Amino acid sequence: MGKKLYVIAGEASGDLHGGNLIRALNDQAGGEELMVRAWGGDQMQAAGAEVVKHYRELAFMGFTQVLLNLRTILGNIKACKADILSFKPDAIILIDYPGFNLRIADFAHAQGIKVFYYISPQVWAWKAGRVKTIKRVVDRMFVILPFEKDWYAERGVEVEFVGHPLLDAIEREHLELNDPNVNVDPRPVVALLPGSRMQELKRMLPVMLSVVKHFPDHRFVVAGAPSIPEEVYRSYIGSAPVELITGRTYGLLRKAKAALVTSGTATLETALIGTPEAVCYGGGAVNVWLAKRFIKVPFISLVNLIMGREVVRELIQDKLEPKELRKELDRLLNDTAYRERMKADLRELRVKLGGPGASAHVADQVWKSLHEQP
Repeated sequence: MGKKLYVIAGEASGDLHGGNLIRALNDQAGGEELMVRAWGGDQMQAAGAEVVKHYRELAFMGFTQVLLNLRTILGNIKACKADILSFKPDAIILIDYPGFNLRIADFAHAQGIKVFYYISPQVWAWKAGRVKTIKRVVDRMFVILPFEKDWYAERGVEVEFVGHPLLDAIEREHLELNDPNVNVDPRPVVALLPGSRMQELKRMLPVMLSVVKHFPDHRFVVAGAPSIPEEVYRSYIGSAPVELITGRTYGLLRKAKAALVTSGTATLETALIGTPEAVCYGGGAVNVWLAKRFIKVPFISLVNLIMGREVVRELIQDKLEPKELRKELDRLLNDTAYRERMKADLRELRVKLGGPGASAHVADQVWKSLHEQP
């Protein structure tokens, strides 16, 4: 008899890792029928899941956005619960996205449905009280950051460190820029990654573009997110000598000499590819005030958090201004000692995160658990 899984991811990074996990689950299934119903995106759909709600309808960023869209969020939770009951899965797999997924975990647990959580909420940064809910309603938690295992253990929760799935994603995607103009332009490339949400783009892209005129001997390329229309990028770029490439971020980062990256998953992707970078972040005044009160970590970038020290410069709020950004980009491009030290640190980061295989390991554990005798 086949198995039915319900998988939920609420943003682009979760969709990416969910897609790789579903492929690995299909490999585990072999000839056995596997039905996957999901809230996610294009990556999960391409892997064979039936996606009933796209993450574009779920991704609300920051405290104020959540409050403004609370009715929509609560409606989505209600719809998801009803769909789970209708589908009757053998288990659900939740990928990060804690505000939504922990409510679903509580519901599924009450229904007697097995709950797997892949990619822990960042409870070590804020809302540590959520660990009580996790302990009560999650059957197995798979974590992707090495320090998370000890953090949970100190609070009496056993979790499994599986390595970081970005290593799987980077292994899979050996994308190179195939634009014919790429290979005839000898200038070093600077990648600009302004984020995958509209709120981020509006804040980050203008300040990133402000440095372009100061580096005429370099080629600036914006990594476009598929979820944002091209004309939005064009409206900011205007007549500036800046290119736009969508859907080929890893290839761009491999070619880039340096990158300016909005805080988030992309900072770790950039680091694992080995590209020297600066991490940028500017949020709304209310969000920043709340973050300072409640978030209890010394850095905002996963690169620095994992390494336990400043490896990449974080330009946050008042430090994120054109003069400071230009100064840091100049160091990244022209200070040889600074570049080499950072590149060595990024190699050490890869070692800390282990090799590829997170997706396959989680799929193996989930599949074995589904076939355990009750």
